[in-house]
Amino acid sequence: MDSAKVLDAKGLACPMPIVKTKKAMEDINSGEILEVHATDKGAKSDLTAWAKSGGHEIVQNTEEDNVLKFWIKKA
Repeated sequence: MDSAKVLDAKGLACPMPIVKTKKAMEDINSGEILEVHATDKGAKSDLTAWAKSGGHEIVQNTEEDNVLKFWIKKA
């Protein structure tokens, strides 16, 4: 998937993946995709709720080698 920016939030505990994601979203344009890599298991529910509350769309999410990957389309 084509991402405008990749955010490495691996090793960060809640709420830092959300804080970093929110900041990274400010650097991309509406309709572009932010790719987020996180290792905190809580990030899945946290990022899903955060994206929904902001009107953003999680286009895809996967897990590879204990790394959660999210592709979030900016509203």
